[in-house]
Amino acid sequence: MTQLSHYLDQLVFVAVPYVALVLFFLGTIYRYRAQSFTYSSLSSQFLEDRQHFWGMVPFHYGILIVLTGHIVAFFVPRGILAWNARPLRLYILEISALAFGVMSLVGLLAILLRRRSSKKVLRVTSTADWILYALLLFQLASGVYVAVFHQWGSSWFAATASPYLWSLAKLSPEVNWVAALPWAVKLHMLNAWLLIGFFPFTRLVHILVVPNTYLWRKRQVVRWNRDPRTARLPQQR
Repeated sequence: MTQLSHYLDQLVFVAVPYVALVLFFLGTIYRYRAQSFTYSSLSSQFLEDRQHFWGMVPFHYGILIVLTGHIVAFFVPRGILAWNARPLRLYILEISALAFGVMSLVGLLAILLRRRSSKKVLRVTSTADWILYALLLFQLASGVYVAVFHQWGSSWFAATASPYLWSLAKLSPEVNWVAALPWAVKLHMLNAWLLIGFFPFTRLVHILVVPNTYLWRKRQVVRWNRDPRTARLPQQR
């Protein structure tokens, strides 16, 4: 059983990450060069806006804060551990991270409900979109689960996951850093690598387009030049 766990750890924490990173870099470069017009979020806001707002806003703000926290813990793990040395600051960080994680999860659920309830939006939702939403849903749900049942994640991420990630970056993977983590955490990390590998084939590629002017542009307004109540479809010949 120990040998089997060792092989599984090598697969999950060595083979999958490198395959995912190769797919990420080669896939995004190829898509940008061969299908540059698809480098977009493919927004469906003009099809339905009210539910879109209540789903996308909490999802985006929540996920941005959570991702920023992970990135900070990766680059300055000692700073995180120093911050967490005071119990009050540790509580503030953990509660804030959990709150933003729940907010992004609720936003994603609202997005999924909109996709299913709006016929117009459902019609433009591809198979890749559903796979992406399934991966995101598992990632956020497992992240909230880990935050609740495996507490003080900011500390053990800085102490274990960060050194492991740096070992991958140095092309000298050290699985021992994360081998003892609970399986819920391992599944959360595995799903993150799957998301990275699937990234080039989804609408998430719009994140890489710089500058992202939509972050500060004025709200888009769509006006119809005809009365939808009296408009008729053109007759087919």
